Amino acid sequence: MNASRYYIPALALWAGLGVKLPDLIRTWRDPLVRSVCWVIFLGGAGFLFAAPPTVAAVNRASGIPNLAAPLDYVIVSAYSAACLLLILHWRGGPADHVRRLARRWQIGYSVLITLIIVLFVAGNAPVERRTDLDTYYATTPWIGQMIALYLLGHITAAVATTALCWRWALEVRGWLRAGLWLLVAGWLLNLSFSTLKLTAVAARWAGGDWDVLSTSLAPGMASLAATVATVGFTVPLFGPRLGLLWHTVVTWRRLGPLWHELSGASPGSPLAAPIPWYSSYAVRLTRREAGIQDGLNLLRPHLDDRIRARAQSAARSAGHGDEDASRIGLAAMIAAAVRVHPDGAPAETAVLDHSAGLMARATLMGVAHALRTSPVVGGGRPAPPGAPAPPPPNKPAK
Repeated sequence: MNASRYYIPALALWAGLGVKLPDLIRTWRDPLVRSVCWVIFLGGAGFLFAAPPTVAAVNRASGIPNLAAPLDYVIVSAYSAACLLLILHWRGGPADHVRRLARRWQIGYSVLITLIIVLFVAGNAPVERRTDLDTYYATTPWIGQMIALYLLGHITAAVATTALCWRWALEVRGWLRAGLWLLVAGWLLNLSFSTLKLTAVAARWAGGDWDVLSTSLAPGMASLAATVATVGFTVPLFGPRLGLLWHTVVTWRRLGPLWHELSGASPGSPLAAPIPWYSSYAVRLTRREAGIQDGLNLLRPHLDDRIRARAQSAARSAGHGDEDASRIGLAAMIAAAVRVHPDGAPAETAVLDHSAGLMARATLMGVAHALRTSPVVGGGRPAPPGAPAPPPPNKPAK
C-alpha cells in the first residue's frame, strides 16, 4: 500500500501543530490550547505508526513481530479520548459535572489501553502483517479480542463525539458552529473507518473474506476524517482572526480612492510616514486612516460648503438616498478643495463640522466609494484651464 496515504496526513496534522506552537508557548497554561495540541499530535502519530514502513521499522527495532499494531491502537485510543475531553472542556458547563464526565472517559480509555496491552501479551502473533493484521488475526485467541476491543472503543468515541458536537452546533452560531459541523463530518468519517474495519473482521469470524474494506477503503476514510476534524478544531480558533484580517484588508482597499485623492493636496510630501514592506495590514490601515485625517485637516480651510450642498442636492435629484447623497456631497467638496490647495484662497463658507464628521470610518469609506464611482462628484471638480465646463446634472422629468 502507498505509504503516502499515511505520511501525508501525518505531516499535514503536524504542520497544523507547528502553527499552533506559538500559541502553546504563549498560553501554555490554557487547557484548551494544550488539548488542541495533544489532539493534533496524537492524530499525526496515529498515521505515522500505522504506515507500513513505520510498522516494519518498529517491529524490526523491537524484535517483536507486530508490536507496531498495539502501539498504534494505544495511540489511536488516546487520540479518541483526547478528542472527547477536548469537546467536554471546550463546551464547558458546571465545573463538577465536566470534571466528573472527563474522569469517567479518562478511566474508561485507560482501562481500554491497558486491556489492549494485556491481550497482545497474552496472545500470539508470530507472522508479521504490515497492512492486514486486523483481518489476518481476527480469529486468533486474544489477538482477535484485542482488535475487536480497539475498534469498539473507536466506534464509541466516534458516536459520543458526533453526538456532543451535533447538539452543541444547534445552540451556537458563527465560526464555532462551522467548526462543530466540520467535527461532526470528521467523526462520521471516523465512524465509517472503524465500521468498515469491524465489518471486515466480522466477515472473517463468519468465514468470509471482506479484507478490502479494511485494507483499501478504511485508510482513505481515516485520512479524510483526520483532515476534516483538524480543520474543525482549528476553525473556531483561527476563524475570527481570519475574519478580522479580511475586514482590515477590505477596509484598507476601500479607503484607497480617498487616500489617493488627498495625496494630491500635498504632492511634495506623503500623507504619512513610510512603513516597511512587511508591515501587517492592521499597521497599513492605521497609517492610511491617520494620513487621511491629516490630509483632511490640511484641506479644512478650503472645504467649501456651497460645493457640498450643490453636489448633495444633485445626488438627491439623481435618486440617491439621504445618506448616499451626504457622502457624495462630502466627496465633491473634498475633490474641489484638493484642486485649489495650496494656491487657492480659503473658502468663504469653510465648513468645519462636516470635516469632523469625516473621521468616522464608515463615512470615510462611503466618501472613498463616491470619489471612485459617482459622476456627481465630477461637478465639484474645477475644470482645467481651457476645458469646457461639465454639463449640469440631469433633473428628473416632472
